[in-house]
Amino acid sequence: MSMASASWCPPEWLELRESADAAARAPELLEPLRDHLPHAPRPGRPLVVRDLGCGTGSMGRWLSGRLPGPQHWILHDRDTALLAHAAQATPGAAADGAPVTVETRNADITRLRAADLFGTHVVTASALLDLLDADEVDRLAAACVTAGCPALLTLSVVGRVELDPAEELDADLAAAFDAHQRRLTHGRRLLGPDAVTTATEAFHSYGATVYTHPSPWRLDAEHAALTAEWLRGWVTAACEQRPELEPAARDYLSRRLQECEAGRLRAAVHHTDLLALPGDAPGAPR
Repeated sequence: MSMASASWCPPEWLELRESADAAARAPELLEPLRDHLPHAPRPGRPLVVRDLGCGTGSMGRWLSGRLPGPQHWILHDRDTALLAHAAQATPGAAADGAPVTVETRNADITRLRAADLFGTHVVTASALLDLLDADEVDRLAAACVTAGCPALLTLSVVGRVELDPAEELDADLAAAFDAHQRRLTHGRRLLGPDAVTTATEAFHSYGATVYTHPSPWRLDAEHAALTAEWLRGWVTAACEQRPELEPAARDYLSRRLQECEAGRLRAAVHHTDLLALPGDAPGAPR
């Protein structure tokens, strides 16, 4: 089974997390990306951006208004309903008011090759790298660098969660969740929290310049619905990995959800954004 068919997320979850994603992504990586993009006029030739695993299109809504000039977005996802939603919800204007157009592709993104990317100016994705295995990341890096295409890959988990107030069980659940993220599934060893390190090494091996920047979710009382849903998924995955945690985790989750409802729980869920620029690249982000 391919990653594209194994990592489906319900649209309700994607919509719930969109504002936290937007607040977390690292704008510090956009300056070197913009510096790397072609600046000469492109009559009739918009900036071509491929969004891999686009979901409901949140990456397009965040990035298109931060890039100048006319843009053409090619949205890749395995779910046709999500593709239709994303196509309709993508903003209609770039940072300078230029038009943004959209097309959709229903395909396995793990099979993209350099030939598929020629003519693309940016490859981007959100919360994707940690769902890949090492071979898939290597193929993605090879394709992007060979095609001369920058890659902006955001919101990869790094295996670090901080909860306030803290509890003794936090560490055991976090370790079990990280192991679940690295699980072997359908013959694929998912990278989970190792994704950014693996991707950095892969892009470097093909000659790219790589920048990374923290992009944590910082959840508080204003994000109660998202925090509660994230907690449920976090604890469930941890218990799938280590069933012996389930009795204690059941009471733990009940307490945490009560804290969340009362506005007393804060969570930092750490991610990292990665920008890979093929060939010579400008100076480090400022």
